[in-house]
Amino acid sequence: MNLKASFEKKIFEFKRPGGTSRGVMTQKKAWFISVWDIENPNVVGVGECSIIEGLSPDYDNDEQYENQIQRVVRDINDFAIDLTRLKHEPSILFGLEMALLDLQNGGKRLFFDTDFFHGKEAIPINGLIWMGEPTFMSDQIDEKLAQGFSCIKMKIGAIDFDKEIELLEGIRKEYSKEQITLRVDANGAFSPVSSPEKLRRLSQLDIHSIEQPIKPKHWAEMHELCSNNYLPIALDEELIGVNEKSEKINLLDTIKPQYIILKPSLMGGFRGTSEWIALAEERNIPWWITSALESNIGLDAIAQFTSQYKVTLPQGLGTGALYTNNIESTLKVELGEIKHERP
Repeated sequence: MNLKASFEKKIFEFKRPGGTSRGVMTQKKAWFISVWDIENPNVVGVGECSIIEGLSPDYDNDEQYENQIQRVVRDINDFAIDLTRLKHEPSILFGLEMALLDLQNGGKRLFFDTDFFHGKEAIPINGLIWMGEPTFMSDQIDEKLAQGFSCIKMKIGAIDFDKEIELLEGIRKEYSKEQITLRVDANGAFSPVSSPEKLRRLSQLDIHSIEQPIKPKHWAEMHELCSNNYLPIALDEELIGVNEKSEKINLLDTIKPQYIILKPSLMGGFRGTSEWIALAEERNIPWWITSALESNIGLDAIAQFTSQYKVTLPQGLGTGALYTNNIESTLKVELGEIKHERP
């Protein structure tokens, strides 16, 4: 094949601000790579390079990032042959990997040919609760419960911890752990000193797990929290930037987490994510996959990838309704599951 490529930038507008312990987001940038064969230019594969400012290791600013993408577009045939050249640029690797899979399968947004793609299978997902004022968070909780979610993930660490505990207590007064699974995500907001007491308080509310209680790169402290098992810990940001297989093995064997959470656009695309899954399963560490605020195109690719596996835990794929100007899709969330609504 003799490939050509181009890219364009798109800004997505949040329907309502998305609050995390890193700040509040009202917009989300993404760059879309298009790839085609010169001899068949009507079939085009599209992939999404999705970044989160302050989190994506390959993004500093728009100019720097677009220069990186331009380099890939210019030398598309070289990069298509050897994707490992992008292993330190995970979001661009993710976008190019998507585009090439789409092109290979006819430019139909078919990335992985599974029953999920054909609308014959659904994937269980959690409902996401963004940070904000207690009334705002409470309204979101009521909304997710009314929509039939049986697993809720609440971002914590930005408002008063006692108020967050009150919100969780309110859910537990009405719903047992058998009725509603509660996950919390601290995004590294706790200090190593305060974490044990906060985890103990959360454990009294039958919390399923906490994502990334302390900031990454504190392996000894994280290992201690995991081994004390006040509350099962899921590593998330800890995995970002860990690209070599030997580094992944060292991290898992040193920290010994209860779970890991995988975001393909932050962790080396689908190849990098597959390697994490294989290493985790060798160690009997359960995992789930989460989108990282991609548009419906990226979300669809991640969901199709996930559907290759026999998943039982709810996945973090419920972000398709975040934007006012999202790209049209046949993805639908219903009763705590995501699926394709095919005609």
